[in-house]
Amino acid sequence: MKYKLSIFFIVGFVIYLIDISLNSYDETEIYISDQEIISLVTAWKSQVGRNPNDDEIARIINNLVEEEILYREALSLGLDKEDRIIKRRLAQKISFLKQETLPKAPSIEELTRYFNTNKEKYYIDSKYTFTHYFFSSENDSYKRAINSYGDITNDVNVKSDPFLLGKNFIDISSREIDSDFGSNFSSYFKDIELNKWHGPYKSAFGHHIIFVTQFDEGYYPDISTVLDRVEVDYVLNQKDIQLENYLNEIRSKYKIYINPDLKI
Repeated sequence: MKYKLSIFFIVGFVIYLIDISLNSYDETEIYISDQEIISLVTAWKSQVGRNPNDDEIARIINNLVEEEILYREALSLGLDKEDRIIKRRLAQKISFLKQETLPKAPSIEELTRYFNTNKEKYYIDSKYTFTHYFFSSENDSYKRAINSYGDITNDVNVKSDPFLLGKNFIDISSREIDSDFGSNFSSYFKDIELNKWHGPYKSAFGHHIIFVTQFDEGYYPDISTVLDRVEVDYVLNQKDIQLENYLNEIRSKYKIYINPDLKI
């Protein structure tokens, strides 16, 4: 009986060794499957509402590769033993670890250099105060707006349609105007004469005639007025740079395999 048990354990151990040898793999080799890429592209399309272009597909694949690299680095550091979560969570975990090791608070000189390099981020947009009459595209908006423009310039009461966001706007920026009325609607406000009716102007919803009562020119603020925001942006930027440097250091350890003939 003991003899039979010994044979049983020996055979089992041999099978175990064969299984290990057949299923061993190089942890630095990353195989990106067609299905994984197609799945991510499909998810992207469902969120954005259109097919990604070539640059966007490249970014999707690059993000997938970076996520896999970070995931494997996290495993090599034993982070999976502390927290049983999906790959993305592990990749985020090691990313956070690498980003949270900034040596010291930034100096005013560093913040000033960052501010001067990124001044466009802190530009204060022009502001407008105006009122408008709205004519819905569902009811011959252009013709009604033309007729109403003639009426209003002759002091005749105008009957317009209700606008979802209201009739009067105070200190609203060009960016906010485009957000509320549709892309590029703010272009009608450039160099517009104050205290005078203008239009009709076409928006994403119909036509409008507008009356601007106040305009405040955009400007670049002094760093002292936005210093707290600059410091937050600077620290976040340094964290991103630190993570990018870390990825560049470890990327060469991995071999990436992607089907060059994949058609999407």
